[in-house]
Amino acid sequence: MSTLSNPWRDFFRNWPEGVPRRGVVITSFDEQIPFAEFLTSETFLLLERPAPDSLGARTVVLSFDEVAALKFTDVVKSKTFQSIGFEGPPPKAQGR
Repeated sequence: MSTLSNPWRDFFRNWPEGVPRRGVVITSFDEQIPFAEFLTSETFLLLERPAPDSLGARTVVLSFDEVAALKFTDVVKSKTFQSIGFEGPPPKAQGR
């Protein structure tokens, strides 16, 4: 198995605590895949759709390399993402 880091794999494996494991993955081929749960492996992301797609498929296995973006369908406070490395603007200097 590859030991190379992939930012999407790292993100899904370190999913922010308290954030529901659902949303919409946007692929590099411009498909939007809603999901209600997911699993990860070293190279793949398994998405469980909340309802079947037009072909009747509920489960999608996608290479992490094909993930282009992630949309959250729940309201999530920005502060929640600080635990996985996101930062806000630097504090304003006092007395300027």
